[in-house]
Amino acid sequence: MAASVQDQPAGQVAQALVAFSLHGSFPNEDVSSLQIRPEELPSAIQALAETKAKLEAEVHGINEETASDVSSWRTGAKSVQDDIIRSKALASEILKQADAPDVPGKATDDIERKADFLIRELNYNQQVQDALRDIKGVNQTLDQVEQACSERRILDALHLLEKSWAQLDAIPVTKSCRVIKLLDIRAFELKSDVHQVFDHVWNTLIHVDREKGRISVSGSREDEPMSLSDAVIGLKAYKEVDQRMSQLWHDVDQAIIGPRMDITNGPPPAIRVQGDVLETNGTADKTIRSLFRDVEQIFQYLLQRLPPDMVESISSVMMPAVVSKITTVWLDSAVPYSLKDMDEFQEVITVTKEFCASLKSLGLSGFGELQEWVDSAPRVWLSKCREAALDSVRSKLAEGLGEPKQVEKVERQMVSSVEGKQLTATGANADVDDHGWDAAWSDDEENTAGASTLDAPPAAEEPAAEDDGTDAWGWNDDDAGPDGKPEETKSEKNEEEDPSEAWGWGDDDQREAPEPHPPPPAPKSPHQEPRTRELVLKESYNISSMPEPVLSLIFAIIDDGAALTQSNYEHNPVAAAATGLFSLPTLALAMFRAVSPYYYALDMGGNMYLYNDATYLSERLADFASDWKSREDINAKAKAMVRLDNDVKSLQNFANRAYSNEMNTQKMVLRDLLGGEQNLMQQDEAESCVDSAVARVRSMAVMWESILARSVWCQAVGSLVDTVSTKIIADVMDLPSIGQDEAYNIAKLIVTVTELDDLFLPSRLQNRGQGPGSGGAGEIPSTAQHAPSWLRLQYLSEVLQSNLRDVRYLWMESELSLYFSAEEVVDLINQSFEDNARTREVIKEVTQNPRPRQDEDQGS
Repeated sequence: MAASVQDQPAGQVAQALVAFSLHGSFPNEDVSSLQIRPEELPSAIQALAETKAKLEAEVHGINEETASDVSSWRTGAKSVQDDIIRSKALASEILKQADAPDVPGKATDDIERKADFLIRELNYNQQVQDALRDIKGVNQTLDQVEQACSERRILDALHLLEKSWAQLDAIPVTKSCRVIKLLDIRAFELKSDVHQVFDHVWNTLIHVDREKGRISVSGSREDEPMSLSDAVIGLKAYKEVDQRMSQLWHDVDQAIIGPRMDITNGPPPAIRVQGDVLETNGTADKTIRSLFRDVEQIFQYLLQRLPPDMVESISSVMMPAVVSKITTVWLDSAVPYSLKDMDEFQEVITVTKEFCASLKSLGLSGFGELQEWVDSAPRVWLSKCREAALDSVRSKLAEGLGEPKQVEKVERQMVSSVEGKQLTATGANADVDDHGWDAAWSDDEENTAGASTLDAPPAAEEPAAEDDGTDAWGWNDDDAGPDGKPEETKSEKNEEEDPSEAWGWGDDDQREAPEPHPPPPAPKSPHQEPRTRELVLKESYNISSMPEPVLSLIFAIIDDGAALTQSNYEHNPVAAAATGLFSLPTLALAMFRAVSPYYYALDMGGNMYLYNDATYLSERLADFASDWKSREDINAKAKAMVRLDNDVKSLQNFANRAYSNEMNTQKMVLRDLLGGEQNLMQQDEAESCVDSAVARVRSMAVMWESILARSVWCQAVGSLVDTVSTKIIADVMDLPSIGQDEAYNIAKLIVTVTELDDLFLPSRLQNRGQGPGSGGAGEIPSTAQHAPSWLRLQYLSEVLQSNLRDVRYLWMESELSLYFSAEEVVDLINQSFEDNARTREVIKEVTQNPRPRQDEDQGS
């Protein structure tokens, strides 16, 4: 026994005494049965003293922390105690007065007031006592919340928090009370602490690794007291169901859905499910069927592991995003541009129907857009064809005009021999030798009805450039009149007529447009019945690289539309789009007309290329429409659906507008070079202005020479020449007077302008590109045929350099009256000559004979 006492630890006795003093707990039997030696008491007393000092320090600290609250409670308690003593005294006084008889009325009233006061005081004290009890209950509930949070019992903590809030609301104290504020702050802090613990548990149950492309969803874990089903309650308590599901979908999309549905960066990853883990693994093909299989696997994974409430919430954000991406990225890219890949498109429609049925079987909703895509397959395909057609036109234009290509325009007309000779002689509009206007007469066979058929000879058989063009036509013998002299051409009889009037311009477009046909026939002789034969007219011009792709696109679209009307396409899913397909050429041509002016304007001569291209398109489309109606391999429905007449007219008008815009621009430049609204003859640098204008005309002529057909080139350049001559004539006529030196300077300017005659030499027109001066001596230029004011300008120069006698001769004997009116000649005489008897005599003679040339022709 002594040995055991000696072996006991020195601090067991002290520990037993401290435990008993603090908690009232008795030591174990093996300790209580030990004997206490005197030398062990000091250590036990010292331990008790240290514990006492520690307790006093804690009490002191608590007192300091709660000094204000304790003081207020002490004051309140003392007040309550004083009220209780006062109430007892009043009660004793009331009892004494109750025992005394004959109490006066006033004293009774005082006693009743005191009794009411005591009742109110008692009620207040009871309320204070109840409030203190409720505050204590709330504080205890918050202690339980803190303990549940530390033990990760989230649901218990949330329920206790809800209980504490109900208790706080039930306390009959205003919210501004300090105690209530402190309890409310503590409850809010505990709610934040519980939310942090909830986040930790949530991330443990649902974990998404974006970098590795993995997601794990666990219903519960052994080390966590909360399950995924319980988490729904927590989400609802925090009102975060939609927010959490939206974030979960965003994470799943970034880790799994996005990479799988990315069609741009190589082969997409495959989807694999192993246990609770959904991950990307390996690679998958880019077929629609493979995509639907993986997406369905993802949906099944989420449906099996997420509670119903979570599934409903995540579906509201997941389905629209997935369906939209499937429709706009995968399905739209699988829509073919034509009928070539229609078998693959039918397979896509079938697979999509199966996928919609699978989603419906899974209980999902929100895939109406996908179902609508399946139901409207014809419209989807037609929209893709429309988009492809418009984009094809736009992208082709963006590539630029490309390399020019020479094409040939062929026309057949019935003309008389006189008309044929005139066409040959003019050289600008019809040239057998060089410009591709080929014709031949069948001399050994004459058509009694006034017409004969001819075929164009090959280019190698064309007559040489130095031969007279009329010999090749065999018309010289028929050109003689009754007196054996050649008949007068129309240009000799009607020089004052505007050649543009015979072409019928301005019917569809009031602006300037190029000549669509050869010149009109010459007047027929009344003494002979003209022989007419078929004339084949050929003319070459250059187009850009744009028309051919547009035509190929239009022809392919129409062929697809015709194929859909055939019986073998009757059950095709896009057969209903046949009617809409025939309207796409109109849209493609409208796109061409809408955006082409911008792209063509980027190149030199772009407007003229645009005129040629639009003209070429209209001609080819017109030929195509004519040939289409005569085809036997298509049915009547397909023939009736092709309506290109309006498009052809629109292209023709569009071509005319392009030509007119270019001509208006160039004419404006020429007028600006010639002084604009000011009179050129009154400017110091008139000669420099005229040189600039002439150089401008020559530069435009050279640039257009490699673009336009010869007839259009002659008209365009002639129009520019006419603009220059018209401006000079108008400025001269506006002068108040013209001196001798000034007349000389004006004539010099006109000579500079008339040098443009070399642009219209027959040899130059037949050998385009050789430049001025390439013709032989004695050639007569055809400038007057394309510039109506050209001879008017030359006669003006003659008048300015003539005396009165010469002016009279030009008016009475020559052809001045064909180009100037009597009033204009009188004005020129008044401007150039002094007022004397001789001048007045010439003016009188001019006035009395306003049309001497015409009167002479009528008299003869």
